Amino acid sequence: MSPGYLEQDFEEHIEQHLLKSGYHKRKPEEYDKEACLIPAEVLKFIQSSQPKEYKKLQGYLKSETDQKILSRLSAEVAKSGALSVLRKGFKTRGCTFKMAFFKPTSGMNPETQKVYKDNRFAIIRQLKYSVKNENSLDIALFLNGVPIITAELKNSLTGQFVENAIKQYKQDRDPREQLFKFKRCLVHFAVGNEKAFMTTRLQQDKTTFLPFNLDTENPVNPGGHKTAYLWEDILQPDTLLDLIQNYLHIQKVKEQYYDKASGKVKSQEHEVFIFPRFHQLDAVRKILAAVREDGAGNNYLVQHSAGSGKSNSIAWLAHHLASFYKTSKDTARMFDCIVVVSDRKVLDKQLQDTIKQFEQVKGVVQPIDKTSGQLKEALEKGKSIIITTIQKFPVISKTMTELKGKRFAVIIDEAHSSQSGETSKHLKKVLSVNLEEAEEEDTVEFDLEDEIVEEITSRGRQPHISFFAFTATPKGKTLELFGRKNSAGKFVAFHTYSMRQAIEEHFILDVLENYTTFKRYFKLAKKVEGDKEYEKKKALRLLMSYVDLHPHEIEMKSRIMLDHFLEKTANAVQGKGRAMVVTRSRLHALRFYLNFKRLMKEMNLPFKPLVAFSGTVKDPDSGDEHTETSLNELPSSQIVTAFKTPIYRIMIVANKFQTGFDEPMLHTMYVDKKLGGVNAVQTLSRLNRTMRGKSSTMVLDFVNDTEAIRLAFQDYYQTVFLEEETDPDKLYDLQAEIEGFSLFISKEVDAFAEIFFHPSEPMEKLQPILDTVVKRWKAIPDDNTKEDFRSALQSFIRLYGYISQIITFQDVELEKLYVFCRNLNRKLPKRKGQLPYEIQDAIDLASFRMQETSSGWIRLEKTDGEAKGISLGTPQHTNDEKDLLSNIIKTLNDTYGIELTDDDRVDIGKMQEKLQQRDDLREVMTGDNTLENMRYKFDKVVDELLLDFVHTKLNLYKKLSDEKVNPLFKSKWFEGYLRDSRTDVHQRV
Repeated sequence: MSPGYLEQDFEEHIEQHLLKSGYHKRKPEEYDKEACLIPAEVLKFIQSSQPKEYKKLQGYLKSETDQKILSRLSAEVAKSGALSVLRKGFKTRGCTFKMAFFKPTSGMNPETQKVYKDNRFAIIRQLKYSVKNENSLDIALFLNGVPIITAELKNSLTGQFVENAIKQYKQDRDPREQLFKFKRCLVHFAVGNEKAFMTTRLQQDKTTFLPFNLDTENPVNPGGHKTAYLWEDILQPDTLLDLIQNYLHIQKVKEQYYDKASGKVKSQEHEVFIFPRFHQLDAVRKILAAVREDGAGNNYLVQHSAGSGKSNSIAWLAHHLASFYKTSKDTARMFDCIVVVSDRKVLDKQLQDTIKQFEQVKGVVQPIDKTSGQLKEALEKGKSIIITTIQKFPVISKTMTELKGKRFAVIIDEAHSSQSGETSKHLKKVLSVNLEEAEEEDTVEFDLEDEIVEEITSRGRQPHISFFAFTATPKGKTLELFGRKNSAGKFVAFHTYSMRQAIEEHFILDVLENYTTFKRYFKLAKKVEGDKEYEKKKALRLLMSYVDLHPHEIEMKSRIMLDHFLEKTANAVQGKGRAMVVTRSRLHALRFYLNFKRLMKEMNLPFKPLVAFSGTVKDPDSGDEHTETSLNELPSSQIVTAFKTPIYRIMIVANKFQTGFDEPMLHTMYVDKKLGGVNAVQTLSRLNRTMRGKSSTMVLDFVNDTEAIRLAFQDYYQTVFLEEETDPDKLYDLQAEIEGFSLFISKEVDAFAEIFFHPSEPMEKLQPILDTVVKRWKAIPDDNTKEDFRSALQSFIRLYGYISQIITFQDVELEKLYVFCRNLNRKLPKRKGQLPYEIQDAIDLASFRMQETSSGWIRLEKTDGEAKGISLGTPQHTNDEKDLLSNIIKTLNDTYGIELTDDDRVDIGKMQEKLQQRDDLREVMTGDNTLENMRYKFDKVVDELLLDFVHTKLNLYKKLSDEKVNPLFKSKWFEGYLRDSRTDVHQRV
């Protein structure tokens, strides 16, 4: 075979590159298989870098010195692992030896730079590692004689690919061998010409290899192999020492599981050796390089999909920034304090645990779990990393403002939610302290313009605050606030790890792969005499709501969901599959919960539903009030844990657990709520978490069509961009529009500002000014004009609050108008528009059918998405076209009542429900009876129930009693009832 076509040629290529980078070449026989070291490398490193300590030990041990060092080092690595020994060294006979020297981050210790150069990297090819056999590794890398990396190489030109290397590790590399024991080596690489994979723990067939690639498919490398980045960058001495010092980590992971023996949910802890995935390392390194170039006061947006390992990325970034110096000669850190902010308490706790575990020096990390006093104390003592929630910031704003001359790095988890509106403004104001501003005396005379300028400046971009925002689904506002323009002038994230890549690399599942949609068809009937006019839009809204909450629709959807769960979901995820029902309101959640609970009891199922919503919901039919606690009969804090037990396998939610909820056993989602945009992606993504035994997900959607869902996901499948930035001059257009209504004059705005911005003026003086303007507004005869003013007011408030975060400009008149408008908007009376609820008493649901409309894979294209900029909205006029109730009903029936048959009559459904409720019939049907006896009893019960229709539904009674129709209906019902009653439900579960 020609040169370059053999596996050994691939080895040779990598070796030559590493030798040029400072590695030493060692022979296989120089490796001590039992000690798992290269003795000569260990001794040369210690003798050259720590001669005093070596001579000290030599004075005790004489000729046994070298052997004692080797045996002690080998034992310590075997006990504590290579990472611990490389970071902390080892001790023997009162002597301490370091086993690695790391690059100094500042110029405070020049001696560290000298010993850094004493590190010795070595490579051995075809390493025979075992005392039991002659098996060999393609490449092994050593740091100061300690093995740190192994690699199996495959050259595709020989017909061998990276998958063969993975197979070799799983089948031919015994994890009981010294070199392959957990923590003995830092990482094992399977490397081909095109792709690379890695693992930190060999477990034979259970070994998990993670991709270590630039993308799912590495790009073509004009200079050679697609995987050249591995030896040209990652395996370089400086990079490896940085990884060992700042990234690699033994993480203690707690997992909850259901213990059958005790019937309780228990926690178990195990160790995971963390080696960064390529995108994590790439993101942190590129951010740090940009900060070194840009200095403080810039924003960085990181678009990392679910499954990206975001918590670890945030932890690594926080630790680097906590000891970040612009140059190696600097003696002062760039940032005095790193603040990690999460807007969700669940994620806040996750981040705390993750970042605390990366802590190498005790006291660097300060989680704020309890009170604002904790945060105050942490800031005053200069804690390097503070972890908190956005909700805690307003309470301690005064303390933060008093800390002059500080530089902050603020890392935000899920930027779009925690950095919107007034919360973002307040966070920036809290952290905004001019570095050059001297301490002012309390007696300084009040100056209105200075106060207003300070308020403006507090919201704008600050030279001493850097924001690092992480999100999987950046909105347009987030891109404009935290993103940066690319060469095409579009706002994009600083770094991206896309949903597409996460799916293709199997870190998350594609929730669109099994997507089924349903459409409802219905007809309404007017059940009152006469005909009355109603506002058409309001009436249609109420009639649709009536259908949505109608017991028949809830019942039918509940049965479809439950049947699907028993047939598909219950057996998924190794029989542990869970489902979530996403409803549109708390009342819907209540109705679904009560239906599910009843149906499960009727079917003797061995589990119950859970419900999750906030606050209290009142059932308008019964007048009863319910909370999630009263319904579940367990505290809200225990819902997540309870969902892990076999007792609860279906959770019904209303605006809860749709973000930040990670339950890998969640396999199916039943959607009964309109979804779109970011909300659709976040909600459905609750399903995408992976676990052993889970290879797919399922969605049954009763509201949305596939195209709407496809469009929502397409925007976030790859990189999302914002094409057009917001024009600040729109503020002046809105100012002119507001002033054009002539409801107030500039003197009134000035008078309001004098009071608002003066610290000693009583706030009650603001009321008469606003009340005067509200009185003028009420005097406007035309309701549309009133709403046009309100709309312009709200658009100005929203746009100014947004633009002032992006662009630092000082327009005192606009700031005064902003605070005036914001308070005036609160004083304006709420929009009228009482809904005519009596309309729901005037109608009845005549027919209803749920029909499957599509089923399959919603496929996305490998294209970038575009986010939408800030929307200013349109006036909401109160007038509405009126029409007769009969015409409004006809409009709905013509739209939703197509192709309905007698089988879809709601009365027929009620008949079937009543049949299910007859215990005497159930006993006969499920007992040991002949088919004739069962049929006799069934016909008798049907005839009894038909008599109920004589008084209520005479026409239907006549039709069902018809000599031709009656036997057909009875046979159909009998066959269905017999089939359902004979189904062994427990077997399906």
